[in-house]
This record gives sequence, structure tokens and C-alpha cells, in this order.
Amino acid sequence: MLIHFIHPGRAYLPELAAYQSFLQSRGHGALIHTSAEEVPMQAAVLWWMCGAVPGNATGRHASAWHVHEYASASVPPAAWVKDKVKSWRQPRPHYRIFQNAWVKDRMGFSDAVPYEYRDMGVSPEFLDASALPRAPSFDFVYLGDMQRLAGFRPLLQGLEEAGRSLLLIGDVPEGLREWLHDRSFATMAGRVAHAKVPALLIQARYGLNLVPGRAPYHQQTSTKLLEYCAVGLPIISTDYPWVREFEKSAGARFIYLPRDATVGQYARLLGPELDGRSHTAPAVRQLTWQDLLEGMHIWKYLGLQR
Repeated sequence: MLIHFIHPGRAYLPELAAYQSFLQSRGHGALIHTSAEEVPMQAAVLWWMCGAVPGNATGRHASAWHVHEYASASVPPAAWVKDKVKSWRQPRPHYRIFQNAWVKDRMGFSDAVPYEYRDMGVSPEFLDASALPRAPSFDFVYLGDMQRLAGFRPLLQGLEEAGRSLLLIGDVPEGLREWLHDRSFATMAGRVAHAKVPALLIQARYGLNLVPGRAPYHQQTSTKLLEYCAVGLPIISTDYPWVREFEKSAGARFIYLPRDATVGQYARLLGPELDGRSHTAPAVRQLTWQDLLEGMHIWKYLGLQR
């Protein structure tokens, strides 16, 4: 079977590569498209990484089996409104996948379409990197979406004031790039291939998990945090519901930062005082993409289960 994944957005989704690898290991195929127009008319399965699905999608591929996957609820601005519009206007699929129960409830679908939850995972390369020798070149690393860092500028200034170094992995928006231009404490690696990320992460001493305390961010899995844990980095995090629940269930101990501290307070908290605080990185070997995808129920519906 050939499954056509449709991802018209710019967000980096590591699950797409995981799906491809998983399906190929079982003798099936997966193609990733940025537009539904690229999908051939005879396609048997269309798997939408939602996004808004065009109203004519079901009609154009009327004989296909449609999957809608919601790895996240909509993000600000007007996030709640976007989710409501999707729940009213999305064509009805044959199956839905949600990251967790909060995302499902947020989307608010009230029909009887079968569904399941599929959380975020880690790639084997990250677990392998945990055994590599360490010679850190940076105090901290931040991986992923940089748009939200605009709200954490006092924290970044605190790092600079404390004489700490920071590695940024991902696309840095122009405004932040300009602000960091003459500041030597931050190194911008840019967006790199996923397989090369573990080798960069282990160049740092701590992983920074900076998440805004608002929907949908505060109730969704932090993939970066899982990947920090996989390579064995101690976690420095803002305090919000999902991370507290994960810490408890994983038997971990993270170091939390206040959300509205002054630059001076951040400098003290993230300076030498930090090195004396206790922390425990949890084992996340059970959260590999392979294991997560192996346990999904959708393969039974598609007739792909062994």
C-alpha cells in the first residue's frame, strides 16, 4: 500500500520521517506532499497533517480513505477561533488521530468518526548519542521553534549577564536574529537535518525548554524536551501543566524557572547557582517512534497490521 501524507505547512514534523521509515520497513510506501493537487487521483489513502483541509478534498478523492491527524491544536493569534472553524468546516474523514485528549477536546468534533491518540516520540539517533563522549562547548541549547522566544528576551538577557553561552538550533526569525547579531553569548546553528541534531545537543550542558503558559503550548508534548532527555541533558524548563505531568509520570526531576523574573534574577538563577541544583533526566527509550507507531490501531483499519 502507498500512503500519501499531505503537509502544506512550514512546521517541522519529525513524525513524517518516522511514518515513512515504519511503513517502508513493512513493505509499504509513503509519499509526502505539500499540496493535495500533487496526490494522484487513484490514491488509496490520503493522510492529512491538519491544517485546514480543502472542502473539495473528499470529492476529488472520493474513493480514497482519508485520515486527519492533529499533532497540535491551532496556535495564536485567534487560536480558539481557528479550532472552532476547523471543527465546523473540515470535511469528515474516515479516521482521526490526536496528539492527546486535550487536543481532541479542544478541536471539539462531535461526530462518530473513529479516532486514537498518538503522542510524540524520539528517533534512535538521540538515544545512541547518550552514550557518546561529552566535551560541552555551550552551557545551554535551545532546539526548535524560535518564534516564541520573543517572549523570553529577559531570560536571554539573563544568560548573557551571567556569562553563559547558548546554542540555538532551528530557524531564527529576523527580529531575534538582529537582536542577537552583536551578542557573542549566542551561536545560531540554523535549521539542520534531524539526524544531525543529537551531535549538536550533546555539545551543551543543559537543555532549555521554554514554553509559553497559554494554549495550546502548555498542554502539548514538548518534542524538544523528549529529545533532550534522550541524549541525557538536564532539563531547565518553564513551569506549565504538561511538563509537570510528564516529570511525575517519568520519574524525573527538572529545574524550573519563574516566568516573570527580572534580567538580574535570571542571571542569578542561570549562573553558577544552577550547577548546584539537583536534577534527574528520565529514561525515554520506551518513547521511540518505532514503538509508538507499532502500537497504533489505525494499521488494523487499513489492513496493514501483522
